[in-house]
Amino acid sequence: MTSYEFTCPEDLIAGVDEVGRGALFGVVVTAAVMLPKDAIVACQNWGVKDSKKLSARRREQLGSQIQQVAIGYQIGVASVVEIDELNILQATLVAMRRAIAGLSVTPELCLVDGNQSIPNLDLAQQTLVKGEDRSISIAAASILAKVWRDRLMIELATIYPMYHLDQNKGYGTAQHLRAIEKYGITPEHRQSFSPCRNRE
Repeated sequence: MTSYEFTCPEDLIAGVDEVGRGALFGVVVTAAVMLPKDAIVACQNWGVKDSKKLSARRREQLGSQIQQVAIGYQIGVASVVEIDELNILQATLVAMRRAIAGLSVTPELCLVDGNQSIPNLDLAQQTLVKGEDRSISIAAASILAKVWRDRLMIELATIYPMYHLDQNKGYGTAQHLRAIEKYGITPEHRQSFSPCRNRE
C-alpha cells in the first residue's frame, strides 16, 4: 500500500488504533506508534498490516521489530468500569488519549483509525476510516495493541479458565456465551454489553 504518511508534510506522526472494542470481557486497549520515514518503508517490506490479517505468531514477530525501529510507542488502556460508565466509544477515545499522552516524543500529527476525533487532545489529528489499510503507523499500532491485549487475555485465562480466554480473547464466541450462561460473569465482564447484563 502507499502509506498516508508519505503524503503528509509533518515529520513526527503518531498512528493510533484500538483493539477489543467488541469484546465482552476485559479492557479496551489502544496503541500510539511513531515511525521515522525510513522505518515506514521497512515496515511495508516486513508486511506490517492490519493486525486482524496476521497470525498471532507473525504479530509477535512484527511487534518486536516495530518497537526496535519506532521513534516512540505507548499503550493506552480503559478499564471495564470506564467502559460501562462512559460507553465503549468514549472509553476507547480516553484510552487513545492516554496512549498519545504517554509518548516520549510529542507528535506533530496524530492519525486516528476510524471516523471519531479524540476529544480534549491539544494536538493536530486526522481520522482515517480503515486506517490500518491506509497508514503503516496505524497498522503498526494495531499490531502492538493486539499483542498487548492478547497477552493479557492469556494471563487472565489462568484466573478464569472456564471462559477459555486464551482462545476467544474475551470475544463473544459460542463457547464464551455458554460459559456465561453456566457460570455467570466476572468483575472483568462488561455489564453494559447485552450478553453480560443481569448475569451476576
